[in-house]
Amino acid sequence: MLNNKTFLAIIPARSGSKRLPNKNILDLSGKPLISWTIEASLGSKYIDKTMVTTDSEKIREVALQHGAETPFARPRKISDDIALIPDVINHTVNFYKNQKNEEYDYFIYLQPTSPLRNQSHIDHAIEYLFEKNADAIVSVCKVEHPVEWTGILPENKNMSDFVSNLDFTTRSQDFPSQYRLNGAIYICAWNKFIESGSHILKENIFAYEMPQNVSIDIDEELDLLFAKTILDSRHQE
Repeated sequence: MLNNKTFLAIIPARSGSKRLPNKNILDLSGKPLISWTIEASLGSKYIDKTMVTTDSEKIREVALQHGAETPFARPRKISDDIALIPDVINHTVNFYKNQKNEEYDYFIYLQPTSPLRNQSHIDHAIEYLFEKNADAIVSVCKVEHPVEWTGILPENKNMSDFVSNLDFTTRSQDFPSQYRLNGAIYICAWNKFIESGSHILKENIFAYEMPQNVSIDIDEELDLLFAKTILDSRHQE
């Protein structure tokens, strides 16, 4: 709780990852991947409850072992690879409101695939929410390479159109900084989500910038290797 406002952390962890099977409970530097996010949430000064929404009994067991609440089995219809974030949040919000008679002022959506986001990032983002008097906060990081040097290739890989649209007259360091969502933190006012049906509001929403080196999103084996390398290097310092 902060400023008499309550926060529910929602950690989504479905079982059906195709590119990296069982990724949410894969070992990362001696602990299941999801445990890094659970521990960051539990370590926050402001989060009132940490819950995991999952369709997997294995993930549920790991979540409980690390101190999270798993009050329901996520329905199959919002557990496949085309399930949308608002559907998962809406199901969770309705469960707490209708089944447990609990309502929170804000929810904070923490993807377990962002293990380098820690409790300090979470607390700073929540503090920033009040500093900006915002209804929502979304974490971002700088884009690693100029988007002016990116494009779409046709199936035959012909680069004629690609190169004709690129700016070769500007040095990379002279392009303005651009940013991308890094997937680590989404905060939204409970009532604003109900009104809009989305965690990405169209107004009074602000970006919380995070460094690139903590913005790794585990999607493939290489991402897992990068995260492990960073975590292991910290332990050696």
